[in-house]
Amino acid sequence: MCLIVFAWKVIPGIPLVAAANRDEFYARASAPAEAWPEHPNVYGGRDLQAGGSWMGITRGGADGSRFAAITNIRSPQDRRPDAPSRGALVADYLAGDMTAQDYIAGIAESRADYNGYNLVLGDSASLIWYSNRGQDDKRNGLALAPGIYGLSNALLDAPWPKVLKTKAQFASLLCQGAPDEAYFEMLADTTRAPDCRLPETGVPLDLERLLSAVRIETPGYGTRTSTVVKLYADAPGELHEVLIR
Repeated sequence: MCLIVFAWKVIPGIPLVAAANRDEFYARASAPAEAWPEHPNVYGGRDLQAGGSWMGITRGGADGSRFAAITNIRSPQDRRPDAPSRGALVADYLAGDMTAQDYIAGIAESRADYNGYNLVLGDSASLIWYSNRGQDDKRNGLALAPGIYGLSNALLDAPWPKVLKTKAQFASLLCQGAPDEAYFEMLADTTRAPDCRLPETGVPLDLERLLSAVRIETPGYGTRTSTVVKLYADAPGELHEVLIR
């Protein structure tokens, strides 16, 4: 994923509501959200190049539904082309049975092997944000407090224009009890941020402009899917996906 906003324990009976866009090169093959043949209780999209996933849930099980999502951290100067796929971190958690806390404790040992990432995972009782670049953030690796959060390609709640804008719109939709269609409309915004508000992430200014939109559109790279996820306190989780390209 490259943009995800989520409400944790804000709506009674729905511990998690998340809305997200996945941005990727159009040439990178992927499969739409569906049950995984080898793990029928897992539901989510698949990266057909490396075999991982960017977001998914489990549907059923003794402990209810689980959730995992990942965003990359944009730092071109630090990127290693030989690093392992970050999507495997989502897939392995969903396919396994470890608690979120135990899983993060395990992957923390190999955090330096990966390019930068944000991982959000948990279930209807506990949700954790973990980043292999967020050692200075006291929330990193710990259960999140109730609230509304936003992630793009920096650390949790970094004040990028599209994160701030989408969090505000998301909060308004939650207060209205809006239907899923309204969240998808929010995720379809192609407005780019003014130059004075752009972050500096190590890419050229013209590319920074293109990447500042909630929904990215460029000739070779852009938003591939939009997704809305809900985890319920007493019912199976739901994941609804719209394919963009």
